Amino acid sequence: MISRIAQERSHLELSTIYEVCRILGDSLDIQRTFRAALNTLAAQLGLTRAMIVLADADPEGDEGRLTVHSAVGLSREQVERGHWTEGEGVIGRVYESGLPVVVTNVQDSAEFIDRTGAFGPQEGKRLAFIVMPLRTDQITLGVLAAQREVEGMARLSDDQRLLTMVATLLAQSLALHRSVAAEHARLQLETTRLQKALSQEAPRRRYSLDNVVGHSKTMQRVFAEVHQAAPSRSTVLLRGESGTGKEEIARAIHYLSPRKEAPFIKVNCAALTESLLESELFGHEKGAFTGAVGERKGRFELAHGGTLFLDEVGDISPGFQAKLLRVLQEREFERVGGSRPVKVDVRLICATNRDLERMVQRGEYRADLYYRINVVSIFLPPLRERRDDIPPLVAHFLDRYNKENHRHLKVTPEAMQVLSNCYWPGNVRELQNCIERTATMVHGEAIRDLAFPCKSNRCLTQTLHHMEKEDAVAPVSSTITVNKVQRPDGSSIPVDSRRAPAAAGHGDAFFDDEDDEDTVVRIGPTERLTDASVLPPRQFGAEPPQGERERLIWAMEQCGWVQAKAARLLKVTPRQLGYALQKHRIEVRKL
Repeated sequence: MISRIAQERSHLELSTIYEVCRILGDSLDIQRTFRAALNTLAAQLGLTRAMIVLADADPEGDEGRLTVHSAVGLSREQVERGHWTEGEGVIGRVYESGLPVVVTNVQDSAEFIDRTGAFGPQEGKRLAFIVMPLRTDQITLGVLAAQREVEGMARLSDDQRLLTMVATLLAQSLALHRSVAAEHARLQLETTRLQKALSQEAPRRRYSLDNVVGHSKTMQRVFAEVHQAAPSRSTVLLRGESGTGKEEIARAIHYLSPRKEAPFIKVNCAALTESLLESELFGHEKGAFTGAVGERKGRFELAHGGTLFLDEVGDISPGFQAKLLRVLQEREFERVGGSRPVKVDVRLICATNRDLERMVQRGEYRADLYYRINVVSIFLPPLRERRDDIPPLVAHFLDRYNKENHRHLKVTPEAMQVLSNCYWPGNVRELQNCIERTATMVHGEAIRDLAFPCKSNRCLTQTLHHMEKEDAVAPVSSTITVNKVQRPDGSSIPVDSRRAPAAAGHGDAFFDDEDDEDTVVRIGPTERLTDASVLPPRQFGAEPPQGERERLIWAMEQCGWVQAKAARLLKVTPRQLGYALQKHRIEVRKL
């Protein structure tokens, strides 16, 4: 009989521990799990009442107090009355000492203090009060208190052993909860701090005009225009040469506008064909074309509520110009392969380095689209027109290079003078490339003037100085001065004497004395022809004609029909010249 009762008790304790473990492992919400664990104890052990009392800070002083956290068998009013100080009554003494206490009959205990009014003695009943400390890592976090009616063969020692195990599980769960809560609070504070820093500093540092280096008067005018245009929703057209920072200005406009919290989406129109550009901007439906395995939102939809930046908008095809015009007029479009109109609220910022006015005149660009995108025009000056910004730009790029590569490079005054005198046809992008290339290859911690490739006539971009041409062999936009060079037979030939100014070129390395002696007209077959009668008859005089075919023939005549020399005279590559000769079906004469 005793063995069967022991087995039943052992099975009861095991199932109780299992249920409590399962409940505590389901969630970190101790308010819910502790109450569920108390309900399990009450049901399995036949407890009339049970409660978990935790230490809490006294709001009126430094002395700690104990309050009821979770309870079973107590009313709300009784729970609210449950307050003890450390060392007060059985609850306070167990918390203070960390040792369990079993009161076999609350009616006979002078130390028992019932603040709740629920655990007091009852007439005709023997009520025991068992209190277990919740301890972990030698720290008492609270107490577990339970009351049962003692009758029959009930053994309080069995209840004490089981409640000791349950108290240990509750203490571990409470410690884990507090650890997770503390870490969560720390992460929330860190997140709040970072969000505040990002909202106040990061946009200003990364995207606002404070980070667009521009101390010159021309850039200050650009900044003023950006501040004026940013708050509105008008379409902005950014004009300027390649590399002047149009995308950074577009970002600044977005982050200075009321749409700064919405997306900023950018698209390079020149990098995509017409069909790809349509799918990229408008999206496509499933099955719209081969490979369209699913529905895809376009950039217009992704930028809804925000800003869409169309770079190189002057390079889109005439067919796509009409589609883009409709979107700008109606503010709606249809996906590729779809028929349902999609409405969007997007602010458009466009950028181009093309002469749109001339393209409109030639019929290459739609006039109605031009008027749609050219609402607010902001012209970004080339770097050569704001040389005051070169030193701070160099300092900015070099500082970033030093941080990324853990170096301590500095620029000498002589090197800064070289950089300030360069022409920079690639503008800020070329300056950044030059700084990074030179900083990578330089020896030591100082960048001197001789470290730049242009000082040894090895500049990679000097051929870009005169590339503003209408066609492959058109003369550059700058004024051409034609000088006369005497031939051995007494006749004269024209020589293009145009030079990049000293303040606009890469120092003297571009046009030194050695280059002057190596012009296209001073070497070649024509220098060996002393008899003018041997030369073939010329169609043109000394002045370059206007037509492309005529200029080709003129250049070939001046250079004795040597294509390499003619290409140098026209400031084009030999390959470009060869294509132009084939295009106009000009037969190269053999002398």
